[in-house]
Amino acid sequence: MNTQDTICAIATAQGGAISIIRISGRDAINITDKIFYAAGNKHTPLAERPANTITFGLIKNGNDEIIDEVLVSIFRAPHSYTGEDSVEISCHGSSYILQQVMQLLINNGCRAAGPGEYTQRAFLNGKMDLSQAEAVADLIAATSAATHRMAMDQMRGGFSRELSILREKLLHLTSLMELELDFSDHEELEFADRSELKDIASQIERVISHLTNSFSMGNALKNGVPVAIVGETNAGKSTLLNTLLNEERAIVSDIHGTTRDVIEDTINLEGITFRFIDTAGIRETTDAIETLGIERSFQKLDQANIVLWVIDATCAEEQFKQLSDQIIPRCKDKHLIIVLNKFDLLDDSAKELLTNSINNKEGDNSSFTTILGNVPKECAVMPLSAKNKDGLQGLQKQLISYTTIPDMSQNDIVVSNIRHYEALKHALDAIHRVQDGLNVQLSGDLISEDLRQCLFHLAEIVGGEITTDEVLGNIFKHFCIGK
Repeated sequence: MNTQDTICAIATAQGGAISIIRISGRDAINITDKIFYAAGNKHTPLAERPANTITFGLIKNGNDEIIDEVLVSIFRAPHSYTGEDSVEISCHGSSYILQQVMQLLINNGCRAAGPGEYTQRAFLNGKMDLSQAEAVADLIAATSAATHRMAMDQMRGGFSRELSILREKLLHLTSLMELELDFSDHEELEFADRSELKDIASQIERVISHLTNSFSMGNALKNGVPVAIVGETNAGKSTLLNTLLNEERAIVSDIHGTTRDVIEDTINLEGITFRFIDTAGIRETTDAIETLGIERSFQKLDQANIVLWVIDATCAEEQFKQLSDQIIPRCKDKHLIIVLNKFDLLDDSAKELLTNSINNKEGDNSSFTTILGNVPKECAVMPLSAKNKDGLQGLQKQLISYTTIPDMSQNDIVVSNIRHYEALKHALDAIHRVQDGLNVQLSGDLISEDLRQCLFHLAEIVGGEITTDEVLGNIFKHFCIGK
């Protein structure tokens, strides 16, 4: 791909009343000037017009035929999205007009831009780093407030700033190690004792660990928080899914084993996308297809962040005892909500007993244990009627409480990109090796290699690398010896 070419592309989706054609490159203004005629008697070339101005006029073809009335915006390097001279033509959204303008631009020296080429040029011209460039695609694809905030913060450099601070600390640590190696023959010179090096390494490890651990939440927010709906057959799982989605997504029947495969769909609750997964009912069966569906149920349970265990309230004790050993151990690091469905079918005394038991779950109330057994204290238990939508609002609030949108104003950086996560994992392994090396008094040259590996993997995220000259520059800047 030739980055010296002047490129053009339609920057807006088709179908709207107005469309924008973007031109970028060293000849962007001159090429546009060949097909654009400013309104009025005096035609001042676009090249002579000031930057960041908009000019009204006409686009004409070689036969002096008017193609459209347009607005032309001028941006001069380096103050543009790509860092190059750029022009944006705002014209009417007719596909014919767009094709004609694009053809005129190409005939006069432009090349049709490739996918992502504008953002690629912005990266190459230093307008953004690699993580910011990737955030552009995430911002375009954002479908919820959470994903929008994460992408916007990353695009505006929040993640990059965090990595820049890490990079400076690593560079400082690397410089200390390099000095130690360079002056290893001079025992009387000491630039930093091992305790200081350990302290810096610990600071770096804490930050990288925090970023790495945030990926689980970031990935869930980006792709939808996975919520597995599990339980016995005919407990009302499919009815609950349909109620949550407010549509008939899953088949509901009194026949046991109706759902034999996984059904997924998403909804947005207060800016957070939840991906609900209706699974096959768990029971003993000899049916090969149903058995396969049950195996998938446990797979989805293992992959979920939140588990809705749906229990038929009319036989709650029996169903809880039947599946507790299979479900509760798998929910150790998850949010578990026990949904007592069909609560409306209980008589008043049964409702009162069950409600009192739920309200006293945090204490030593023996009646709750009698009804359900050993329910983990951190588990939420909610009575509900999926068919009548009674209790649905409370369930939705509980789901939202388990998944909060990151507060970007508090510099709460959340990693959502798998490539960034993998690079951070490698960097974390490297800094762990550094810590281990410092603890066992490992040779400085071996520790320095692990430090460079950590720097290399962090540099993979934003693009670029630490050079020997940069390390030397930092040494002379901060540790100048005898001038």
